[in-house]
Amino acid sequence: MATRLQLGDIAVDVVLKDIKNVHLSVYPPLGQVRISAPRRMSLDTIRVFAISKLEWIKRQQRTLREQERETPREYLDRESHFAWGKRYLLTVVEDDTAPAVELQHNRMVLRVRPGTDEARREAIVAEWYREQVKRAAPPLIAQWEPLLGVRVRRFFVQRMKTKWGGCTPAAGSIRLNAELAKKPRECLEYLVVHEMAHLLEPTHNARFIGLMDRFLPDWRHRRGLLNQLPLRHEQWRY
Repeated sequence: MATRLQLGDIAVDVVLKDIKNVHLSVYPPLGQVRISAPRRMSLDTIRVFAISKLEWIKRQQRTLREQERETPREYLDRESHFAWGKRYLLTVVEDDTAPAVELQHNRMVLRVRPGTDEARREAIVAEWYREQVKRAAPPLIAQWEPLLGVRVRRFFVQRMKTKWGGCTPAAGSIRLNAELAKKPRECLEYLVVHEMAHLLEPTHNARFIGLMDRFLPDWRHRRGLLNQLPLRHEQWRY
């Protein structure tokens, strides 16, 4: 259960866990703030930590609130959809073949059986995005394992509502958001390197920043590109 701290007009949800370090996150779409902290840490100490990060929190919240958002999709002809950073116009083809998605020049062709409703069309496209990331990630992981000196034992791709990726250092596993298939490929590489670097350093401390600077010097540009592009229209929750 979360405990809420109020710092002026900013509410901070605090969750105590069996972890060693403090983790601060600001979540889309409106900038909800959450701190995960070791169980041994007092609320007074957590409050002091949060106050020290107030300017950073406010910057993150401003970025999220100003970020462009996709309008709700209905999966109809001539609707805009993105794949690997490029905009496509949807073409829906109804026939009695297996459902599929295909990119043709500036079109995204969605093949569905006659009478397929909007929810099913959305599910077909969502699975296609997931498969795109599942195919694109392994070569990047293989490329970066010897460079970083780590081994990814497992990776997962799923629609994640609060962040672009995650990792479990103890298990050697990383997670990637299926929505990354909408972004330029350099954004996917940034997320892969980011999560693999967390296998070396679990927190976003100076050592982690140093690792990113060393191995992917333009990571800030890639992160900025990722954050400038439209997010899904849904109200993200954590």
